[in-house]
Amino acid sequence: MRLIRFIDSTGKAQYGQAIEMQFARPVSGDVFGEFTLAASPISIERRLAPCDPPNIIAIGRNYRDHAREMASTADETEPLIFLKATTSIIGPDDAIELPPQAADEVDYEGELAVVIGRTARCVTEADALAHVLGYTCANDVSARDCQKRRDKQWARGKSFDTFCPIGPDIVTRDESGDGPFTVRSFLNGNQMQEGSTDDLIFPIATLVSYLSHQFTLRPGTVILSGTPAGVGAARTPPVFLRAGDQIEIDITGIGRLSNSVRRGD
Repeated sequence: MRLIRFIDSTGKAQYGQAIEMQFARPVSGDVFGEFTLAASPISIERRLAPCDPPNIIAIGRNYRDHAREMASTADETEPLIFLKATTSIIGPDDAIELPPQAADEVDYEGELAVVIGRTARCVTEADALAHVLGYTCANDVSARDCQKRRDKQWARGKSFDTFCPIGPDIVTRDESGDGPFTVRSFLNGNQMQEGSTDDLIFPIATLVSYLSHQFTLRPGTVILSGTPAGVGAARTPPVFLRAGDQIEIDITGIGRLSNSVRRGD
């Protein structure tokens, strides 16, 4: 099943199953628990991010080729964990804004995002995927100057408003399976990244289990699983996002997330 969040004709935010681009069957009940779908579709006024997460937990250097291109050593003993502010979430077709405080070195990172479906605390790898609702596309947008030079840590550079586009749908595990998925990014139609989740240092089940031993993973929690090689900062010369760009994240079997780029206020 493909689940979306959207604004209906009354201005209410709802979950639903997309039928066509402009129509969805709304959910009755709890999308993270028991729910039913209405028999008749209603109109979609505007699509939203497919969930409103209580936390966004992200993993760095989870592809060896990306670690190498960033001149870093991939730690294969424990995942590299960081957080993104929930205020960074935007949905499909929303614009990424280049913040005036750090507009010059904003980078893209295409990623498979995991959406937790039921509370996970200290779960085993064998049981981990049973706590996953499904998957969606994500872009871990990053202000590299803040991340690498100005702040010496990642919080601000990863968390400016609009720096976590996700969507367009949550594809539930019964439809998508658990991979492998191929993650690609396209900047103005040109392919920039490609990698398979078969190449993750820490696979999805390992991440969910490991993270559940550090934090309680509540329903709706989004886990960004890492990005493959091809990011803008590692290119010669570097390629950073500019106002007027279009950046797309495409994941086989999941969908394509498209966002424009504009200068922020």
